[in-house]
Amino acid sequence: MQGPKRSRREAPLGSGAPRDSVANQQGLDSLGAAIDEQRPRRRRRSAHRYRRRVVAVVGVVLVVLLAFLGGSYWYLSYRYGQIHKVTVSDLTPTVSGQPINLLVIGSDSRSGLTGSMAAQAGASQVTGQRSDVDQIWHLDPGAGTVQIISIPRDTLVSMGTLANQEGRFNRINTAYGNGPAPLVNLIQSNFGIPINHVIQVSFDGFVGATNALGGVWMNFPYPAQDAYSGLNITKPGCQLLDGTQALAVARSRHFEYEVNGQWLSDGTSDFGRIHRQGTFLRSLVDAAKSKVSPFTLNAFLGSLPAGVTLDSSMSLLDVLDLGYHFHSLNPATISTQTLPTTSIGAVDPWGDVLFVDQPAAQQMLVSVFGSQLMTPSTPPPNTSLESVPPPTITPTTQPPTAPPSSGGGAPAASPTATTTTLPPFDPTPCSPA
Repeated sequence: MQGPKRSRREAPLGSGAPRDSVANQQGLDSLGAAIDEQRPRRRRRSAHRYRRRVVAVVGVVLVVLLAFLGGSYWYLSYRYGQIHKVTVSDLTPTVSGQPINLLVIGSDSRSGLTGSMAAQAGASQVTGQRSDVDQIWHLDPGAGTVQIISIPRDTLVSMGTLANQEGRFNRINTAYGNGPAPLVNLIQSNFGIPINHVIQVSFDGFVGATNALGGVWMNFPYPAQDAYSGLNITKPGCQLLDGTQALAVARSRHFEYEVNGQWLSDGTSDFGRIHRQGTFLRSLVDAAKSKVSPFTLNAFLGSLPAGVTLDSSMSLLDVLDLGYHFHSLNPATISTQTLPTTSIGAVDPWGDVLFVDQPAAQQMLVSVFGSQLMTPSTPPPNTSLESVPPPTITPTTQPPTAPPSSGGGAPAASPTATTTTLPPFDPTPCSPA
C-alpha cells in the first residue's frame, strides 16, 4: 500500500532543508541584507545634513551680531566724535591693571544758556569760567569701586606755573580760568594725585544730560529754596526734577528748608553743596540704569556735545572699557569724601579761604590713592602761609570700605568728619511709587 504523496515543496524531516521554504529565498535574503546595510548610511547622511544646517544657522547669527556690533560701534564713534576734545598737557599716562583717576570739572560758565535759564544762573553778572566743582574720581576696574574726592573751591593752594598771573597762593577755582591744563598741573603739584583724564561739564551740559535721561528722582524731607541758584521746591516728598531744577540743587550754596512755617538755613555753604552734588550723582546713576534704551541712549549721547569736553587722549575704547567694568555699579556704594580743610577767618588779600588740614588730608589721600600718590613739588600753604611737604603716611594694604554717604558738612579736622551721614534736611535719591 502506497503512502500519501508528498508535495514537491516539502522536504523530509531531518533532511536539513528549512521547512516552508519560499522560492528564491536566497535572493530575498540578499535584498534584506542590502537594505539593512543602507540604513546606517542614511542615518549618517541625515546627521551630517543636520550638523551643516546648525553650522549655517550659527554662522548667520554671528554675521548678524557682528553687523549689529559693527554698526553700533560706527554709530558710537560718530557720536563720540561730536564731543568736543581738548589737548591737556601734563596728564599722567594710565597703567594697565591700575586704578584710573579722572579730574571732573564742573564749570560755572554760563555759555550756551538762554532765556530764563540764563537769567536764573546769573549769566549777565558772571562771565568767564571758574571751577565750581573740582572732583577726582578714583575708579578701580578690578575691584569695581568708585571713590570721589571733592576739593572745596575756596581751598588755598600754591599756584605754581600760574604764580605770575594769580600770585604765589590763591583759591583753587581760579586756576580753571586758564583752562584745564593748569588745573591738572596744580592738583598734581599740590597734592601728588596723578590725573589720567579730564572731563569738563558746563551748566548747559549738566541740564541737557539730565533732561536726556528724563530727569532724576529726589526726595525732599521739607520744602526747600535757594534764591541764588533758583531752587524752589514747594512740597516735600519724592519728586521728579528736570535738568534746570537738578542744576539748582547741585549749585545750591545758600540752601534753606521750611519747618513748621519757618525757613532755616543750611549754613555750610560749599560743604553743603558738595553733599547735595553727591546725592544728585547717585540719582543720576539710578536714572541712567533704569532707562537704558536705544532712544534714551541716543538722546543722552546727543546732549553731550552741548556742554561736555574731554581730553583728547581719552579714546572711545577707554570709555567703553570703563562702561564694561562699571555697568552694574550700585550707586549706593559710591564713596564721596571732601578734602579736610580748616578756616581761620578772613586772610588778606583773599578774604575767607580754606587751608588744607594736615595730617588729616594726607591720611585720607593715602587711604584712597595709596602708592599712586606722588611727592608734591609745591604743596599748599599752611595757616602761616608756608608751603611745607605733607607728613609721611604709610599706605594701608586695603582701601577703606566705601561709605554710602556723601562727604563734606563742615570744615573737618579728621577724615571721619568727611564721611558723616547726610543732614536730615538734605534731599536723598528715591524711586517713584
